Amino acid sequence: MEKILKGVCVGAGYFSRYHLDGWNRIPEVQITALCDPDQKRAEDRMQEFGIARRYSDYRGMIEREKPDFVDVITPPSTHLQICRHAAECHIAIICQKPLAPTLAASKALVESTRQHGVRFMVHDNWRWQPWYREIKKIIESGTLGRVSLANFQMRMGDGWGSHAYLNRQPYFRDYPQLLIYETGVHFIDTFRFLFGEVEKVYAHLVRLNPVITGEDAGQILFVFKSGVAAILDANRYNENETGVNLYACPPRTTFGILRLDGLAGHLIMDSCGDLTIKKLGQPSYHHAYPHEEMGFAGDSCFAAQRHFVDSLLNGTEFETNGRDYLKTLAIVDACYRSAETGNPEYI
Repeated sequence: MEKILKGVCVGAGYFSRYHLDGWNRIPEVQITALCDPDQKRAEDRMQEFGIARRYSDYRGMIEREKPDFVDVITPPSTHLQICRHAAECHIAIICQKPLAPTLAASKALVESTRQHGVRFMVHDNWRWQPWYREIKKIIESGTLGRVSLANFQMRMGDGWGSHAYLNRQPYFRDYPQLLIYETGVHFIDTFRFLFGEVEKVYAHLVRLNPVITGEDAGQILFVFKSGVAAILDANRYNENETGVNLYACPPRTTFGILRLDGLAGHLIMDSCGDLTIKKLGQPSYHHAYPHEEMGFAGDSCFAAQRHFVDSLLNGTEFETNGRDYLKTLAIVDACYRSAETGNPEYI
């Protein structure tokens, strides 16, 4: 197929590999250039994914390449300036989360894209993980009846000791806000995808590892306007019993396990993304659906980027457009206010 969309990427760090792998498998897209000040890192990515040109300045790259879209894969402190420039150049944007260091900066970023009439999507791939797309179908089918409670438990085991978060993402150690800002935001957006809009939150957040700056564990209760309650019991410090029972797969496959209780039965998602359903009074059964260990977390980066391309070509709205994603970020902000005051926060 002839390439239809020309893209450029800003950032060649750890997570860029998943983005570039996804773009390489979308036949309508050609990534023509990559921008990163680290020449060695950029050249490694270029060689791996067949990218022709490297730039050290994203402004020059956008000016010379004249792309249809830019993929922003840099630290959140850089997002506002990069996205604002791309918007001024009337280039469509897909941008990694966290969107910006503060809610105010995130609003300014989204407003800039709106003012210039630029298509903008947040690259939050979580809701695109195949198990959540399937769970959404199961909920809508009525198999579980009305869902009353969701309980997600996460134990990543990558945040203990002086080398927390390894060489993969060592900058996590210095984030003033970590668990909800960087990781919990994924679950908030996914919970919104599954259960609708949040009415109030109550958050208890703590720091377990003394060598890091932000919080790394906590319990958050979300109450949705639909009547669903959801508990996120998240911890990047402690480990799971990998390889047994519900934890048969590595932590970074699903990042944890999920149980949904409904008035007609319950569902359990294990660490491999396998689903078990038990109707009330009936034996449990395995719910088969297509998913595989490919790319990142069930190939969710590819799925998110496929959605971005399809929406650009069809003129349809992005699921995680800027305006909608600000609702997710407002909930993140409310979680921190609740943890600070000890009181529930209404959205």
